[in-house]
Amino acid sequence: MSRDTRLSDVLHVLLHMDQLAEPTTSEVLAKSMGTNPAVFRRTMKGLREVGVVQSGKGHGGGWRLGRALSDITLLDVYEALGRPALFAIGNRNRPTDCLIEKTVNTVMADTMAEAEQLFVARFGELTLERIMSEANRGKRRLARH
Repeated sequence: MSRDTRLSDVLHVLLHMDQLAEPTTSEVLAKSMGTNPAVFRRTMKGLREVGVVQSGKGHGGGWRLGRALSDITLLDVYEALGRPALFAIGNRNRPTDCLIEKTVNTVMADTMAEAEQLFVARFGELTLERIMSEANRGKRRLARH
């Protein structure tokens, strides 16, 4: 099963965008995501709609952050991407009269919902500023060795 890497890809791009002084084109940013500009623009649409990023056309146009890293949470990004599935585990989806299968499906669904609530709560606590801080600490550790 293929994994949905959009959240990770977008976080990577947003953190790099913070380091850029000028708006950057879809072509340049799409390369950093390993995709093409049309897919990049489609992926970023929800982020633009909620003000995480801004984009402009023409000379001097391009993409830039719409908010400071301290004002963007992982939850903001996750929701702007349409809340992609967090888990690849699923229930059997077929009509059944089997009480055991129904019980397994209920227990699994309840457990996955609880786990998703924990992820969402944690995503709401983590800002992109904190992630950048972690990255900068990693750079300093590498520079010392």
